[in-house]
Amino acid sequence: MKVITLNNGVTMPQLGFGVWQVEDDKATPAVIKALETGYRSIDTAMIYKNERGVGKAIRQSSVPREDLFITTKVWNADQGYDTTLKAFDESLERLGLEYVDLYLIHWPTPEFDDYVDTYKAMEKLYKDGRVKAIGVCNFEIHHLQRLLDECEVKPVLNQVECHPFLAQNELKTFCKKHDIYVEAWSPLMQGGEVLNHPVVQGIARDHNKTGAQIIIRWHLQNDSIVIPKSVTPSRIEENFDVFDFELTDDEMELINNLDRGIRKGPKPDEMNVR
Repeated sequence: MKVITLNNGVTMPQLGFGVWQVEDDKATPAVIKALETGYRSIDTAMIYKNERGVGKAIRQSSVPREDLFITTKVWNADQGYDTTLKAFDESLERLGLEYVDLYLIHWPTPEFDDYVDTYKAMEKLYKDGRVKAIGVCNFEIHHLQRLLDECEVKPVLNQVECHPFLAQNELKTFCKKHDIYVEAWSPLMQGGEVLNHPVVQGIARDHNKTGAQIIIRWHLQNDSIVIPKSVTPSRIEENFDVFDFELTDDEMELINNLDRGIRKGPKPDEMNVR
């Protein structure tokens, strides 16, 4: 497992485990299996409604808390300075933790124009030592630039939809320039056609790996943080078994060339649901 160092000096596993769309009671066995497999970074959110299940798994696991990296997020309806602080307390209670390693704004919701105040509340949480790092999700370049201009603490990462059909190259270039990591959600395009693309399948055969393993490896070699999700024990293991091979430069380029700008999720500037 490669551990990356964020811009505030905090370290984070490059490969993590996501629990989006996992029901609360199913999150507990899934996270326990992930921790047994070797994952140490777990990504949840208030809106996933499984923070309690994740917390239960953490308590049942034999892995020490200090060896874990736990991420959760403030939902759109809770944005604003005071409401963000309250939402964080509620997430912490559901998780049963004394702190989280990373707290993120889930969407910028630009129509409501309060993500700067939200972020300033997160800066307070960071300065108070209640979170080890703060960042954002689904921010475009202009959203990020506003935080850089108006806030004090630079986001450590930007979690966005990213997969071979949506490579996010312009955003990645901006983030790299400002020492902000890109973290990929929906890294396998939710099991979509990218897994079965002839290019991906051909590379998979050459390495005796699955299409999912090839794509996860592509993310890792592009210096992205990646959080594949599954509740199937064999796939949880499969998604972690990506450290015994490397893609060649030619193979990386073949996958890079699959970029089509295709999204599974909404465009950030149009996502204003609360």
